[in-house]
Amino acid sequence: MSEFFKRDDCRLCKSRNLKLVVDMGAVPLGDDFVTKEQFDRPQGEYPLEINYCEDCGLLQSTTVIDPDIIYSNYLYETSSSLGLMQHFEDYAAYLMDKVNPPQGALTVDIGSNIGALLKGLKAHGMNVLGIDPAKALAEKATGNGLETWAAFFNKEMAEKIKNEKGAATIITANNVMANIDDLTDIMEGITTLLADDGVFVFETGYMVDTVQNVVIDNLTHEHLCYFSVLPLQKFFEEHGLELIDIKRIPTKGGSIRGTVQRKGGGRPVTANVTGLATLERELGFEGMAPFTVFAKLCDQMKSEIRTLLTDLKAQGKKVGAYGASIGATSLIYYMGLGDLIDCLYDDNPVKIGMYSPVQHIPVYDSSMIYEHKPDYILNLAWRYAGPIYRRHEKYIKEGGRFVSCLPTVSILEA
Repeated sequence: MSEFFKRDDCRLCKSRNLKLVVDMGAVPLGDDFVTKEQFDRPQGEYPLEINYCEDCGLLQSTTVIDPDIIYSNYLYETSSSLGLMQHFEDYAAYLMDKVNPPQGALTVDIGSNIGALLKGLKAHGMNVLGIDPAKALAEKATGNGLETWAAFFNKEMAEKIKNEKGAATIITANNVMANIDDLTDIMEGITTLLADDGVFVFETGYMVDTVQNVVIDNLTHEHLCYFSVLPLQKFFEEHGLELIDIKRIPTKGGSIRGTVQRKGGGRPVTANVTGLATLERELGFEGMAPFTVFAKLCDQMKSEIRTLLTDLKAQGKKVGAYGASIGATSLIYYMGLGDLIDCLYDDNPVKIGMYSPVQHIPVYDSSMIYEHKPDYILNLAWRYAGPIYRRHEKYIKEGGRFVSCLPTVSILEA
């Protein structure tokens, strides 16, 4: 494929009744940070438009970038997100309790990254296999004793796994389904690989939380879909599967963990599924109204931040930003902050010393805050505000100010 193309139909139901919700403008790949020596390397900026399907209710991006461009040299590691390693350790224990698989059963994790979930499952006696397209991450996981194939998961890959290792009792996909354009191929792969009594368990951002909490930094090129229960129920049924449980979890600004089995399988459908489906209807998510409010709040937040930072710069204030994530790139572009912040601070050693996509904003270790002494720091890593503020109490006590952009715009006073 070329670098990108734009869909004119829904990924789940193929309807062409798509309505624009938010136009984020032209945005580069959020994780395409570069070294100074790579400044001359061409970096694309691609349209990022978020649309709502009026027929099935899926919120989605219509721009599809060649996944090889995004994931072949992917930098993000699970361990770089505060609390996620513990989350996956707890998740492994949850799966063992929920599924009660026999010892040595095959468990396959799609988009396994460095193998955080695989590690926990292996400790419980499972036969684990990871599938991840990022070669470096796959090699790192395999080197740590967690067999991982550097590949994209699809029906063909599912057949290969089944031929070599047998059917899978547990298949997981965490923060992955939202990143896949051809969801039909993935579902066909899952139905091919899944044991008759097996389960598919996924975690993904919850569209209701994204919209209600105005989580703008979830809107990225990597995230093609923003899922909710109503469209997923229909989609799974079309593939001979059924959603039997759904649980809201706090990760990534609000997510859901769903459990799926073959239609008519041995596990009952829990009241959680009916409960969330009913909630979505009551909140109006079968229509455009919540998305219209969401778009207005996005514009309002953008205006407030730009006005505040423009005024601070006009006063001669030094302004930095905290966070060099994929979501931070989206925020910087959507809000037009490239000329309003001097640098980025981060705690991820992979990002320190790098420069942001296209605009080449330098990334420094957060310890440099005390050398640079910025007057204000815009906190783009808002999910970790508590730990960040505690870590930098000295900065605040010395007169520095953190600016919060999410969930509301505010200045943290000492």
